[in-house]
Amino acid sequence: MDRLANKYRIASARANWWDYGSNAAYFITICTQNRMHFFGEIVHREMMLTALGQYAQSCWNEIPNHFPFVQLGAFVVMPNHIHGIIIIDKTDGETQKKTGTQSVMGPQSIKTQNIASLQQTTPHVNKFGPQSQNLASIVRGYKIGVTKLSKISNPNFNWQPRFHDHIIRNDTEYQRINDYIENNPVNWSIDNFFDQE
Repeated sequence: MDRLANKYRIASARANWWDYGSNAAYFITICTQNRMHFFGEIVHREMMLTALGQYAQSCWNEIPNHFPFVQLGAFVVMPNHIHGIIIIDKTDGETQKKTGTQSVMGPQSIKTQNIASLQQTTPHVNKFGPQSQNLASIVRGYKIGVTKLSKISNPNFNWQPRFHDHIIRNDTEYQRINDYIENNPVNWSIDNFFDQE
């Protein structure tokens, strides 16, 4: 049995030393499956959104309604991917008050991701806090929202599994990334994700 342990497990792209529920600014990129151009096209250095591209834009703007501890930075929808800055800004106890979630409910049960309680004789505290309040859960919610709306206009749409992230470490880096996002349509022909269909 041990010979199969972790053999088929894909290693996480996340930094294992970082708590992705921590207050920080994160630069994220999410690509469409096979980098298909579902969201529109660049015309005269400007992004022209399809209906699905408009869904991707509106779902992004809705993120703080579902995650009150999130602020949004620069964002752009490109033909086959999105770039954005997500800022997690939790105040002490704010998230638990707003969502009613606690990582430990007492010595007898644990609340798990707003879904179920597990009986346990000793308290267990997740090292990185509730997993429904971190970057992965925010991105997962966003991707689900766009996918649901896509069934109306393009049932063939799908996201690439996973996403790219970068923890923004200082103001200089934040400004550089902000400028990169805002100028992405202008620089499309030299973009790493440029792929003509």
